[in-house]
Amino acid sequence: MARSKQSRTGRQRPKGQRQPPKDRVGVWVFGARGGLATTMLVGCRAIARGLAQPRGLLTETPRFAPLGLVPLGDLVFGGHEVRSGTLLESALEIYEHTGTIRYPLLQELTDDLASIDRSVRPGTLVNAGRTILKLAGSEPSGAPLRSEIERLSADIRAFMKRERLERCVCVNLTSTEPVLKLTRTHAKLAALDKAIDADRRSAVRPSTVYAYVAARLGLPFIHFTPSNAALIPAVCELFDANGAPFMGSDGKTGETLVKSALAPMFKYRNLQVLSWQGYNILGDRDGVVLADVENKQAKVQSKDALLSAILGYPLHTHVGIDYVPSLNDLKTAWDFIHFQGFLDYKMSMQFTWQGCDAILAAPVVLDMVRLADLARRRGESGPMRHLSCFFKRPLGVDEHDLHLQWHLLTDYVSR
Repeated sequence: MARSKQSRTGRQRPKGQRQPPKDRVGVWVFGARGGLATTMLVGCRAIARGLAQPRGLLTETPRFAPLGLVPLGDLVFGGHEVRSGTLLESALEIYEHTGTIRYPLLQELTDDLASIDRSVRPGTLVNAGRTILKLAGSEPSGAPLRSEIERLSADIRAFMKRERLERCVCVNLTSTEPVLKLTRTHAKLAALDKAIDADRRSAVRPSTVYAYVAARLGLPFIHFTPSNAALIPAVCELFDANGAPFMGSDGKTGETLVKSALAPMFKYRNLQVLSWQGYNILGDRDGVVLADVENKQAKVQSKDALLSAILGYPLHTHVGIDYVPSLNDLKTAWDFIHFQGFLDYKMSMQFTWQGCDAILAAPVVLDMVRLADLARRRGESGPMRHLSCFFKRPLGVDEHDLHLQWHLLTDYVSR
């Protein structure tokens, strides 16, 4: 009797069962019903169905066409979420508050969102911090850390089995966490595993658990938030051990994007920047989270670090972030730049950046998902340094000049 065929993962496929289409790829979203995730999911389904143009997507431009990236319509979504509700309710909230998702579009995509909702499971709140717990409206599970990891891992495996997927990319779009104090526990995988088995909940944040789960399953991972607890050395060691690509942290989509493009101009013309003062106001749940001093610290560190790295000398910098409820997801940033030129004459420049965080970030996430899947198909592992132009604090890349980061990506594409 002939033996049944096996998939590339080694699991047996019953006789007569149709093989999954090669290009269907899972996307598992941590924070699946947040504003960014909802906007991304609505946008992806709208573009795939011809209801919207692929504006903002680099991977839909001619330069990326030869790569054979997975089509947007072949992305299959699931995720973890700590808040109750549905994707449609989240999308309606966005429509009512900012109008960035149009109501007629939601009417067309109601079934699509309901289908994704069926693959969303409860996330984890272990050591999440007071503000995130308040937003979630619930308390952490009393289950041991190792049990939480097993549960979250089983959710992703079940999703891949149910959808008959051989590939899946994990994305962390959860809220910014309080900074985790890193110790020797976080330096080596063996030490972290020991802390997990001892149920030392103070040693992790939710992002640590999510990244650990992705690494344990050998799945590509994109860490889009500034939380410092995800890609710690111990978790990166686990990614390396299982041959999975990963990258982070903190997506670069607004004011910092402008900074990383504009600061090199002063360097290229030998104009000395004396001070660069920035001020941000935003609403929505991100604003609530960043109004907490513990959570804000991670974001400010991420936004404030790149100027001296680009310019090559210390200077006075400051980034202010304030919560303005009426703005919802429409963010405003004002920057003042004081610089010195020929004959030591001092001059200044100001700019105001107004945009919608989720609208700016959603296509970037989709770009990175497709490129992470490509890296996995090519057998790559470790930090995806060619994605550094998408991050404020790119892992393993010291260059913050957007123009030079862009060349890292285009060189990768050319190869």
